[in-house]
Amino acid sequence: MDLLSLQEDIIHFLREDLGTGDVTSQAIFSPGAIGLATFRAKGQFVCAGMAIAAEVFKNRIAGLSYTAAEDGRLIQPGEEVFSCQGPVLELLQAERVALNLVQRLCGIATLTHFFVKEIEGFPARVTDTRKTTPGLRVLEKYAVRVGGGHNHRFNLADGIMIKDNHIAACGSITEAVDRVRQQAPHTLKIEVETEDLDQVKECLVAQVDIIMLDNMSADEMREAVKLINGQALVEASGGVNLQNIREIAATGVDIISIGALTHSAPASDISMELSI
Repeated sequence: MDLLSLQEDIIHFLREDLGTGDVTSQAIFSPGAIGLATFRAKGQFVCAGMAIAAEVFKNRIAGLSYTAAEDGRLIQPGEEVFSCQGPVLELLQAERVALNLVQRLCGIATLTHFFVKEIEGFPARVTDTRKTTPGLRVLEKYAVRVGGGHNHRFNLADGIMIKDNHIAACGSITEAVDRVRQQAPHTLKIEVETEDLDQVKECLVAQVDIIMLDNMSADEMREAVKLINGQALVEASGGVNLQNIREIAATGVDIISIGALTHSAPASDISMELSI
């Protein structure tokens, strides 16, 4: 991850939280007070993004030194995952933004880890989607990778995905594929979202690169995989959860995309302890 590219975002996040200043802390602590801030796990989670927390504190404290748990490590309740020393006022100014970010990223990494563990033994990849928090996509997709998953498109320019609205506008999958082939660069793969086996067959005739099986049953997915027979990558999407992902992986699909990795991951429970 390019931490330098995040500096403007961090400034914006801090400005949003600080307003005109931390009136409570300024009334209680002297400007010269020095403290040690420690992030401690209150539950089990996969560590992700402690370097981001450090960047938030660095914005307030020049020359900051810190210690942090390694991304990807399974953290147990009570473990220290991050600590840094500096002026108390600045530590408290950075606290909430830093915690909000790492709790979110650790939550995403942890949920991704659970999904990946569920399909151990199958070659399918767990991937995210574009269902991310506006402004946090780079961070959230990073957390998916930390949790053992993979990234789908970062943005609309990363690949061609023909979905139901595109097909309806063109009248058919064939027409939609023809139109994008006339306009799009040859370096981009073409993926098409399908709802039934007839659409899968049409994709095969159109020779698309990736066929998405959207909200299909496991039986339908197995039939689709047989039909496709290696002629295109097969992606399963829609309604994937921890209870059914192993059955989906067993159908032979190559990719399982899950919006819940980023839009529904519960935040990990982390607190900041301040000692002076």
